Amino acid sequence: MAKRYAPRKSSKTRSPGLFISFEGVDGTGKSTQIRLLAARLEGLKKRVVVLREPGGTRIGEKIRHLLQYDRGALQMTPATETLLFCASRAQLTSERILPALAAGKVVLTDRFIDSTTVYQGYGRKLGHDAIQKIHEFSIGRVRPHLTFVLMMKPETSVRRARRRGRFDRMEAQKKSFYRSIHRGYRALARREPGRIRWIAADRSRHAVHSDIWKETLKKLK
Repeated sequence: MAKRYAPRKSSKTRSPGLFISFEGVDGTGKSTQIRLLAARLEGLKKRVVVLREPGGTRIGEKIRHLLQYDRGALQMTPATETLLFCASRAQLTSERILPALAAGKVVLTDRFIDSTTVYQGYGRKLGHDAIQKIHEFSIGRVRPHLTFVLMMKPETSVRRARRRGRFDRMEAQKKSFYRSIHRGYRALARREPGRIRWIAADRSRHAVHSDIWKETLKKLK
């Protein structure tokens, strides 16, 4: 009989390292803030690993292309979309995140578990319970130690994201979809105030980084 797959489980991400995720809709400056934080941490002689979702592994990058840039995937069902995101995350967690944390590194990810909870749970209306069951199967109870949610008005973030010019299936959603995303992140922040920090992103990059750095230092100490 084949051995039943069981993801690694723990009540928290227990390791010598530090795991920080960045969330929010596209166009809020997540990539910029991750670069600023990585540079600041490296200045403290920390070993930093920067990853992105979906992606971050050879398998994950193939999934990323299908999810975001393949015009043939426009008819993808919400269930298929959800499972693909979680498949990429399962690979990333096992291949990159857990080994880095075990080695005492600081892991910074552009998106993690909360994106699926919000985008597919709220945006696609699949529901919180169903999404959590998929998370439990795919990555167990691995969670970031700290999560920054960068948010601004949905209209502003969508306008910024679409300036890039390249077709992106996720960015091509209706504005009502992004309003649902905004509500979803608000609900998550209320549900997990110990982990999630709400950051107003409609300010200068230096002001945003200052708030992020203050919260990161608390975790480092």
